[in-house]
Amino acid sequence: MAHGVRRDSPKVPDFSLLKRLARDQLIYLLEQLPGKKDLFIEADLMSPLDRIANVSTLKQHEVDKLYKVENKPIISASDQLCFLIRPRIQTVKWICDVVNADKAIGKFRRYKIIFTPQKFYACEAVMEEQGIFGDVTTDEWAFYLLPLDDDIISLELPEFFRDNFLAGDQRWVRTAGSALHLLHSLYGPFSKIYGIGRCSKMTYESWRKQVEEGEQRPRQAEIGSVFLIDRDVDFVTPLCSQVVYEGLVDDIFKIKCGCVEFGPDVTSSDKSIKVMLNSQDKVFSEIRNEHFSNVFGFLSQKARNLQTAYDKRQGMDIQQIKVFVSEELKGLKQEHRLLSLHIGASESIMKKKTKQDFQELLKTEHCLLEGFEIRESISFIEEHINRQVSTIESLKLLCLLSVTENGLLPKDYRSLKAQFLQSYGVDHLLTFSNLRQLGLLVEQQPGETLTVMESKVGKLVNDKTAGKLTDAFSSLAKKSNFRALSRKLNLVPKSDEEYDLRVPRDMAYIFSGAYVPLSCKLIEQVLERDGWTGLEEISRLLNGHEFAVIGSSGVDSKQENDADRIILVMFLGGCTFSEISALRFLGKEKGCKFIVVTTAITNSSRLLEALMDTPV
Repeated sequence: MAHGVRRDSPKVPDFSLLKRLARDQLIYLLEQLPGKKDLFIEADLMSPLDRIANVSTLKQHEVDKLYKVENKPIISASDQLCFLIRPRIQTVKWICDVVNADKAIGKFRRYKIIFTPQKFYACEAVMEEQGIFGDVTTDEWAFYLLPLDDDIISLELPEFFRDNFLAGDQRWVRTAGSALHLLHSLYGPFSKIYGIGRCSKMTYESWRKQVEEGEQRPRQAEIGSVFLIDRDVDFVTPLCSQVVYEGLVDDIFKIKCGCVEFGPDVTSSDKSIKVMLNSQDKVFSEIRNEHFSNVFGFLSQKARNLQTAYDKRQGMDIQQIKVFVSEELKGLKQEHRLLSLHIGASESIMKKKTKQDFQELLKTEHCLLEGFEIRESISFIEEHINRQVSTIESLKLLCLLSVTENGLLPKDYRSLKAQFLQSYGVDHLLTFSNLRQLGLLVEQQPGETLTVMESKVGKLVNDKTAGKLTDAFSSLAKKSNFRALSRKLNLVPKSDEEYDLRVPRDMAYIFSGAYVPLSCKLIEQVLERDGWTGLEEISRLLNGHEFAVIGSSGVDSKQENDADRIILVMFLGGCTFSEISALRFLGKEKGCKFIVVTTAITNSSRLLEALMDTPV
């Protein structure tokens, strides 16, 4: 990279405070219902709740039994029922049925509903309609942020992506704004705020409104700049296969709330083991951001080092052995256990990825990113579909083809769609409709070839009339300008250069040197320029909605400089582990630290499953 390497990364703020606040508020809400009670928890809240308050904590505050919310009659005999749920109408209707069933048989109980992260008017309207509004008490558990690691914080709202970008439902925007407000209250004030995307702009406005309404107290800033980015600004990155270790573990074993369950094929026993994946795991912290091709070499070296540490017991006297056992042995055993787990996971990844012709898949993706051998790539996709390899894999390749080529030629679109529906079922017509609506899988219209679209955008860039620009760009919405963006931002490094994955030179290493993630490149460029100056054409190719605001931190310049090296990036609609690895690499290069805040951790499977109305 052009800039000099700085290794003195600043210390990140202590985000464990977010957990403590969430736990204390939940305990307070549970104590509002004094005495023994049964707690019903919505399924997708169980993992986040486990990270905040475990079963023993709940038991200490008179929670007798725990149940999962299921769409069937309850078996609880308790006189007090507490429901911890998301603000979903379907779940509220089920609670109404529970209450009305009790009323029908003359059973008296006390009911409390705790909505998280907030309650919506629609839920209260359902309770009123079902005649239980006066029978239940309701509260909000403002649980906005779950720290998954030192530099990753999640809102744990996977539905944010579909609700906002597909359904146009903006109810979660205030939640995102409130999450930002909480970070600002605890770790702010922020010196600069940048963003791109319609949702980012609305989130910023929601946060600003909350700041203006709240009380302003001067404090020392712990976070400098903030960058807000919409997921639909960059769909290419989550559609590419992940090849960094953490990304592959997520793709294959499904990381949930920073925790993964390794089955018997990894543990070499008949048991499954749950493992917390974070920087506390010494082995994982060293390989999580590595390209997978480097992982086995590192693990074997680690195994040799561990053996050497064990072997030094030979020739020790009694006193030395005593010190060794008390100070080192426990740590070595723990490291040995983790090492064997990650070796097992790596072997499992190797087997699965070889079986799926992973190298051929990567080669096709790289061709699509570079714009080479498109006909050969289409043939590979057709073969993939006709062999019924995987619904998600086939959809991913179709979307990547469409996004990189600014839509498919009509004959290709019709042919590939027909083959897909024949292979995987006509139920997926709804999926195709959703993908078209988002601009992920579209048919080129006459006169909308890549060259014509680029010339249209070029003309718009030079158009000085603001009104015309707005109207013209709304007509270009949902169109991908990936090829033009790739050239202007140099997203695809020259293929004639040898790329050493052991010593990566830029963020492209996360995709084997084939592609620098657009989202991360944008962040880098805006931070380097201290705004969008010089990036006007880029922002227009991305359909605009960019902003840059300079705040006032109210601290002296030395403190401000320290804080300014902490940069918070908020992904609205999900973020991949590949992007997190890229930002960690960029942080090391720049001598700064990126904190990633995301509505949820995503990957190609989760992204596409959110848009499918048919189970995979």
